[in-house]
Amino acid sequence: DGRTTRHPGYAVSQRLRKRIEEAFGWIKTTGGLRKTRHRGLARVGWMFTLSVAAYNLVRLPKLLAVT
Repeated sequence: DGRTTRHPGYAVSQRLRKRIEEAFGWIKTTGGLRKTRHRGLARVGWMFTLSVAAYNLVRLPKLLAVT
């Protein structure tokens, strides 16, 4: 069924989705959120925020690189 895939915006959406999924994959594997060590929304939320901040620090050199 090509009703969705025929639109040009679909290809753009898939490229952006890959970028988002890479971040969540990194957070799960390296950030340690696949199996949380904490219980409760506040503590798990804090760990998520910490993992996202760490991921941003990992991405920073690539974003600041002069091409």
